[in-house]
Parts: sequence; structure tokens; C-alpha cells
Amino acid sequence: MSILLTKGKTLPKLAKSLAQNQGKQLYPIVVFRTYYTVKRKIERDENFLSKHLYNKIKAKGPITVADYMRDVLQNPSKGYYMCKDMFGEMGDFITSPEISQIFGEMLAVWFLNEWNKIGCPKPVQIVELGPGRGTLSSDILKVFSHFKALHKASLHLVEISPVLSDVQSKTLCVHSNLTKDPKSFHYRAGTSHHGIPVYWHQQLRDVPEGFTLLLAHEFFDALPIHKFHKTYAGYKEVLIDLESTKANEEIRFRYVLARQDTPMLKVLLKPTETRDHVEISPDGMVIYEQICKRLISNGGIALICDYGHNGAGTDTFRAFKKHKQVDPLLHPGTADLTADVDFNIIKEVANNNGDVIFMGPTKQRSFLHRIGIEYRVNALTANMQDKKQIDNLKQCYNFLTDESKMGERFKFCTLLPSTLKKILDKYPVVGFT
Repeated sequence: MSILLTKGKTLPKLAKSLAQNQGKQLYPIVVFRTYYTVKRKIERDENFLSKHLYNKIKAKGPITVADYMRDVLQNPSKGYYMCKDMFGEMGDFITSPEISQIFGEMLAVWFLNEWNKIGCPKPVQIVELGPGRGTLSSDILKVFSHFKALHKASLHLVEISPVLSDVQSKTLCVHSNLTKDPKSFHYRAGTSHHGIPVYWHQQLRDVPEGFTLLLAHEFFDALPIHKFHKTYAGYKEVLIDLESTKANEEIRFRYVLARQDTPMLKVLLKPTETRDHVEISPDGMVIYEQICKRLISNGGIALICDYGHNGAGTDTFRAFKKHKQVDPLLHPGTADLTADVDFNIIKEVANNNGDVIFMGPTKQRSFLHRIGIEYRVNALTANMQDKKQIDNLKQCYNFLTDESKMGERFKFCTLLPSTLKKILDKYPVVGFT
């Protein structure tokens, strides 16, 4: 960890310095965040998606799991992500940035460290995929601002949800406005509390070309997947059909196996595959490819964090409602749908591009410890007097790093252009070595 940083600081010293200069009040001492959920008066029909899917299956026959996920999560009218704030105590799940600011601060320190090694190219675009409430980007901007690293910087958020983009705007911006120009590559623009421009995009390809610090935290797990099951007759794609019900009964869905080989089975499944159950996200593969090409063409650093596996995962498709796991086919649109990310596929896409370096995956516990989270926690604790605050801080730290909580389940990987190889050989990427 003796890598040189801004003004000669090492990474641990950089983490320590975040707790200094409290008079500036850049970083509140209380780091345990209170859960809350933005409540909106929206007319809801919890059966809308059930009826929509019922009519779709009746007309076309069984649908793929990917089609089901896309409708349930992204339907413009009633999709899970499109019309609600699902975070917090009254929501369905909690993410690392919502637990404590120290998570976002440490990721910002990591980006500053790696960016500094290559000379801090500018202008720089900070890009976050699926930014939730904007909490993570907010914490990162605070740290960048603290170290005066926002000169010629801009923030770009890839977000499809109108509701969440509104929440993000309130978190991040002094003001923002929807873009009226239909030809614009962003649909919203504003100015952050730190004075840098902020843009919202529907997809990554709409983000302008330029040197990029890209972050994807719990983004890829929500992308639609195709599921394949191994049978005595070979692999078959798993589809979703209607459960037989009597008149006036609740609409129910069930899994079935395709009778014939589907187009996606022929395209996605490798001849060497041996697992009993396989899940693949072609949407994810497209975005991995876009990230790689962006890094090759414009330079940058990408950091991906999600729960996942290294090519050995099987049946991971599931749903969460009110912080509990539920049946993903029950009451579609009322619960979050997710599947583990296959980090081995990310590695394969990077290797196929030839000019991209892939590192990882490494467990969140290991990554955070290697980049110095304990220095940040110790520095904060040393400046605390209130026992309750200290206990809250320790609780946050344990939740992020404990093996039985997020420390083991979540994993990190990074992607960098191969043109940086000589620099990285001399100064290895922190967190992955």
C-alpha cells in the first residue's frame, strides 16, 4: 500500500485524512444512515403486470425469463423500477452506500489512487450505472471535492427510472431540468452541489466519449437473464407459462421447459457447458462490451461491484420484498427480481477485446480491507465521544465486511485499458493484489 498519491500521501494516509479538518464539516461524524423511503401518491394496480403477462402469454405462448424480468422491472407503466422508490426500511432492500458513507468514501479513495497513478487525465467523466438514490455518487463527489479533484469533471448517471432520477436530482443537485430536445443524448441535466455538471442518460452508449471513471454497484444483477436447464435430452431453456386456474381465481405463473431448442440457447450456451442449471444475461454482455470499447478508445477505469460467482453459479434467480426472499413468479411487479452476476463472463468479454485488463473478482471484505477501510474507521472512532455513535460506526463496518453479511456475498472486479500495463506492473492496482 505504499503507492504514491496526491501530495505524496499513501492510500492509508488518504483514508485517514478524511477524518481530519472537522471544522470544514465535510464529513459528518455520525455515519450510520437512517433508512427512509420516498412515499408518493401513485395510483396502483398490483394486478396490472399479472394481467399484462397473462394476455401476452395467452397470445404468444410461454415467454423467456428474460422477457418476464424485462416486463416486471422495466414496464413503462408499472415496472418495479419505473414507478417506486424501493430502498430503505419501508422498501424491499438496502445497499452498501445506504448503510454508511464510509463505503462510498473508500471507493472514492480507490478511484483517486488509481487515477493519480496515470497522471489524472482531464477532462474526466464520473459515470455510475444504476445510481439508486444517488447516495454513492454523492459520497464520491464529496471526497473528490475534499481533495480538489473536480476540476474539469462531470457526472453522468445511467438511469431509466423517472422516479429514481428525480430522487437522484434532489440528492445531488442544486437544480436540474428535464431536457426538451428529443435529439439530446441526455434527458435531464443539472448542476451538483459542488458546481460540476450532472447528466442523466437512458443507456451507456449515450454517455459522451471521454476519459471515464465508471462505477457499477448492484447494477448487473437486475438485468434480464436467460435460464437453461440440463435434461436427459440435453439443455432446454426455462420458460414461464400460465398455471392452470379456474375462472375468477388469481393469475398464477409456472416454469416450463421449451420443447425445442430456442434461438438464445443456440447463441448463448457453450458446447463445453456442464452445469445442471445456467443463467446468462445477454444485456449484461452487451454493456460489458461497451465498457471495454470505451476504455480502449478513451481511457479510463471501471469498477464493478455485485453479488455473483466466478462461473460456477447455477439457479440464483430470486425476488426480494420487504427485505425477505419471495417467489419471483408471485405478484409480479411488487418485488425486486435479481440473479447473481457471472464474473467469468466479464473476464471473457475483456479477454476477447484483447486490449483490456481484467482483475478480480475479490470479495468485498478483502477489497475494503486492502484499500484501508480500517484506517478510516479508526480515524473516525478516535474523534468520537458518544458511545452510541461509536457503536453505530462499528455496526456499519461489520455489516459491510462481515462474512455472514455483505463481506462474503459481494464481489469486486476492475477493468482497465492494457496501455496502462507498464504502470500497473510497477504500481499494482490496490485491492486486487
